[in-house]
Amino acid sequence: MPQFETPHKRVLAYRYHKPRTGRTFVWLSGFMSDMEGTKVQMLEAWAVDNQEGFLAFDYSGHGASDGSFSDGSISQWREDVLDIITGLTDGPLVLVGSSMGGWLALLATECLSARVQALVLIAPAPDFTSKLMWPSLAPEVQQQIETEGRAWVPSDYGDPYLITHELIRDGEKWLMLDEPFAFSGPVRILQGMMDDDVPWQHALRLVETITSDDIVITLVKDGDHRLSRDEDIQRLIDVCRKV
Repeated sequence: MPQFETPHKRVLAYRYHKPRTGRTFVWLSGFMSDMEGTKVQMLEAWAVDNQEGFLAFDYSGHGASDGSFSDGSISQWREDVLDIITGLTDGPLVLVGSSMGGWLALLATECLSARVQALVLIAPAPDFTSKLMWPSLAPEVQQQIETEGRAWVPSDYGDPYLITHELIRDGEKWLMLDEPFAFSGPVRILQGMMDDDVPWQHALRLVETITSDDIVITLVKDGDHRLSRDEDIQRLIDVCRKV
């Protein structure tokens, strides 16, 4: 698998297809996710078939990339996003962010506003470290993180994951739901209403934050956080086709 060494000396695994139409779709995965998921692979296949550019990669400490997950932070993963996009791609971008990837897509847009044509967000989770993750932790777990610097937390998606005090503290540098977010391009949001990790009300708050008038949010009444059923993936592809 190809590897990209960033200016910050991190080695990231990636897949990249150059565009023939001008646009490059960039997939930004969620927290503890990687580029081997069904959604990303199906979207990649669609992009290649339609001569669109496509970039997927694993953040440092994720998937096939180097580094330790426990050393990661929003700041570090934001650097990964900006480094690999500017290092490998040219021209207009459509950022497709899932969960935490939605937050990173917004942070990348702040720096790449001249290139970002549109945003496609799946259960976007800006500010999740402070507004979703931290309040969901039991008081004793919060105390352990504050006193010991870390704690293992059960996950509905596999092995428990390590939450560090640095992750929570660092996330506070990048909060964006409390003031307007300047972006004028198309924004498409897919959100499951049965999502236990990112409530649909969180997505509505983001809609109010982004200044664009061209925002469409699709609420999937029986959809969960992953939105990885066949019909969910087809909905994602349809959105990307039309954006």
